Amino acid sequence: MKERFPFVSAVYLLHIKDGQILLARRCNTGYKDGEYGVPAGHLDGNETARAGMVRELKEEIGITASPDDLQVVHVLQRKASNERIEFFLTLSRHEGEIRNTEPDKCDDLRFFPLTALPENTIDFVRFVVERYQVGEFYSEFGYSSQEHTDSV
Repeated sequence: MKERFPFVSAVYLLHIKDGQILLARRCNTGYKDGEYGVPAGHLDGNETARAGMVRELKEEIGITASPDDLQVVHVLQRKASNERIEFFLTLSRHEGEIRNTEPDKCDDLRFFPLTALPENTIDFVRFVVERYQVGEFYSEFGYSSQEHTDSV
């Protein structure tokens, strides 16, 4: 029997407030260090996208939320060193103050205007933020020679 093709899955938070988005600058990770992304993480086995995002919120930015407080607003199919299905979620409410709970992996955590992302924003994160702002629910990245392909 032919084995099915596996995708890597991850979740990303698009926390937007008053026209600004929460970004985290990566450090000491070996992947995109010095570039801004959003709070994110890989899904564990037997975990839904919303449950995984709840876990990542606590681990990375110290806040608590319910899966009901999260909504999937964009899905990205991305080709890097592997192929990935990635879920981007928004957060309607949470408990606790946002803070950097992983200073060994993030050296800056703050809000930036949606219309003026830092030059050093991770390419596919910028791509998704742009697609989200025009209301696209699904996009693809890294499959054509015109798009940058990175590795994780």
